[in-house]
Amino acid sequence: MLIEHLRERSELGVISATALRSLGVSNPWRRCEPGGPWQRMHPGVVLLHNGPPTRDQQVTAVLLRAGPEAVLTGAEACRRHSLPATGTEIHVLVPGRSAGSGQLIVERASPMPAAREVGGSVVSVERTVVDACRRLRSADAVTALVAAAVQRGRCTPESLSLEARTNRYGTKLVREVLKELGRAQSVAERDARRLSRRIRLTTPHWNVTIADADGLIIGRPDAWFDDVGLAWEIDSKAFHLGPRDYERTLARNSRYAAAGILVLQTLPARLRDSPEAVARELRKAHGAAAARSRPPVRIVEPW
Repeated sequence: MLIEHLRERSELGVISATALRSLGVSNPWRRCEPGGPWQRMHPGVVLLHNGPPTRDQQVTAVLLRAGPEAVLTGAEACRRHSLPATGTEIHVLVPGRSAGSGQLIVERASPMPAAREVGGSVVSVERTVVDACRRLRSADAVTALVAAAVQRGRCTPESLSLEARTNRYGTKLVREVLKELGRAQSVAERDARRLSRRIRLTTPHWNVTIADADGLIIGRPDAWFDDVGLAWEIDSKAFHLGPRDYERTLARNSRYAAAGILVLQTLPARLRDSPEAVARELRKAHGAAAARSRPPVRIVEPW
């Protein structure tokens, strides 16, 4: 039988041994022996070439091995939902018994969660994120993933909290992060909120829109000290890699200056590595803002 015909009947070159036999290949494993043209991916699953499998072929092979009701979750599913995830394991949920370890996790789920086709059968964003967080050991990594999912509008803190409470096994860290994160939109903002609480300046407003006396929008600082008219921006170097991003930052700072607003800019890495130095800078900036007349600006409803 022509290999082209077999590939047409496969998915990305991945096919079950049962399907191969039905197509007339009586002993597919002989072709998977060392030096052969194919390779065995999992028991009962064959890849129709002997080179390194792609990530999509690996995922397809796992889902084929796990059965027709298997669904993808965890880090790999996060990437299919266009969310950043650091894990390399392939995590699937099945109605039967759990199996696998290391880079392959086959976990029993009862009841099985709903799924949709996103480069494979993938569970909801909430379940995907929570399952990915269960494999993480760093609060910063969990915060980064949770914040990305919320900030991109893929889910809400409330829906994630409900998912974590519904499936509590291994979710202690993500529940703690959700409780602490509040409305923070990034790891850096969480760190900024911690530092602000610790040094006990006037309570800042977070992610509010500022306008001048005529109602012209000036900006939306990460933190806004309304009593003195001080803006605090947590600006990542990565944010300025593109020329348009750099231009937007310059335009933002020009609007602040024209309105008489003092602005303190802090890199996320300094918040993490030099919090005491940042605290001193924030106190000094707050004092400088308090020493001059407060500009005629106000908080308005979001854009």
